[in-house]
Amino acid sequence: MSTPSLPSPDHAAALREALISAGFTADGLLDLLGAPAYAALARSETVPAARATRGDGPLATLARLFLLQGSVPADAAAAALPLAEALADGWVERDGDEVRARVDVRPYGGPDGEDWFIVSDLGCAVGGAGGIGSKAEGVVLGVGGASTTLAGITVRNPVGTALDLGTGSGIQALHASQHATRVTATDVNPRALEFTRLTLALSGAPEAELLEGSLFEPVGGETYDLIVSNPPFVISPGARLTYRDGGMGGDDLCRTLVRQAGEHLNEGGYAQFLANWQHVEGEDWADRLRSWVPAGCDAWIVQREVQDVTQYAELWLRDAGDHRTDPAEYARRYEEWLGEFEARKTKAVGFGWITLRKTAAERPSIVVEEWPHPVEQPLGDTVRAHFERQDYLRAHDDAALLEGHFRMAGEVVQEQVGAPGAEDPEHVVLRQHRGMRRATRVDTVGAGFAGVCDGSLSAGRILDAIAQLMQEDPVVLRDRTPEAIRMLVEQGFLEPASGTGTN
Repeated sequence: MSTPSLPSPDHAAALREALISAGFTADGLLDLLGAPAYAALARSETVPAARATRGDGPLATLARLFLLQGSVPADAAAAALPLAEALADGWVERDGDEVRARVDVRPYGGPDGEDWFIVSDLGCAVGGAGGIGSKAEGVVLGVGGASTTLAGITVRNPVGTALDLGTGSGIQALHASQHATRVTATDVNPRALEFTRLTLALSGAPEAELLEGSLFEPVGGETYDLIVSNPPFVISPGARLTYRDGGMGGDDLCRTLVRQAGEHLNEGGYAQFLANWQHVEGEDWADRLRSWVPAGCDAWIVQREVQDVTQYAELWLRDAGDHRTDPAEYARRYEEWLGEFEARKTKAVGFGWITLRKTAAERPSIVVEEWPHPVEQPLGDTVRAHFERQDYLRAHDDAALLEGHFRMAGEVVQEQVGAPGAEDPEHVVLRQHRGMRRATRVDTVGAGFAGVCDGSLSAGRILDAIAQLMQEDPVVLRDRTPEAIRMLVEQGFLEPASGTGTN
């Protein structure tokens, strides 16, 4: 199936001004549609939005044109946008006395309230019951849950150089343009690079360096302060759709991407990916992922979800719309997926985040964990803090830890859990209300220690006071407690603080 030619960005600034003036923004659409219809659009369900845009006015016209992708009267289109320029550049086309869109233009709110627009192929929004709506080889999708997840977990330090590998419609490059001096975006699909150009232009963002090619091939030996990638991570029996199937067997594409990233990072730089990985019979999945981490890098790998092979196959068969084909053809494709998994001894597939940080440390920190629980996005600051805590713990042995000063993280609360009316709680839980939203049970010593950590006393002095209250040997308490302190620091319940009192 062929794909249409793409618009020119020549008059993108004028089109952007018209869209914003009409209120065709994330906030404007929320006001027009209402929360239920707005949320339905994210699921590619258009009926509620169609009902909400039956009225007149530029905003309703633009919503019907670009979001619902229906035809609108030419005079209404002319009242909403610079029609002559939009026609000449190919954003829209005439159909008799009506006008219809040639690309999907979707308002997207930036992290600081920016009015951005993501440009992608028509009918290819992510999600919904009907699949992406296109089997074209070079199809480029818009914003989906994976895109926003990666954008949310990315560390947003000001950097000199950033690389968006597998840029798609350009959302990661758009975010990076706000805090990187130079952005490079690559993709094996040349149409994706053109969509990225359109997304940046229509969003009023600086241009990026656009390079065609697979993985790190287009950038040669260049190194970067930030690398981000939402790659074609789907583990499938053959590359049918460029945007999702990497063309390598199993999870080899994700493994290769992670392993090669280390040599393209500057010291202290971050590489952040979404990935799928196989759970292989006879192998520990966490050990398997540890083997992916390149030398000279710290890593934090979080498994967010696991699906058995039948769930996974059904998910991506629906994504391609195969469930709407002939039943015999659907069954044949389903069999093909299961046969591929059986041949690779794959019993399940994991999905999650992989973050690397280039470090000169002799003992890199590699943390692999399963965390399927709710989190609070954005998590970029949480990710950065995780690696800063690893630096602190690596530089402090147990003796130094006891000399250190700590304070309870601001979002942590202490909960006492026990039977109603009981004099003493059965146990105490520390709970984070932001970021990863972790919770951990602590014993009496841990609860007492965390409860008085305000940075004024060293850990050792606090333990000595607790030992006196509990009539325990302070030496024994000092010996056994550093491991618990280390855990509370590593998971973000306690933060190192400068000492303000005596040791």
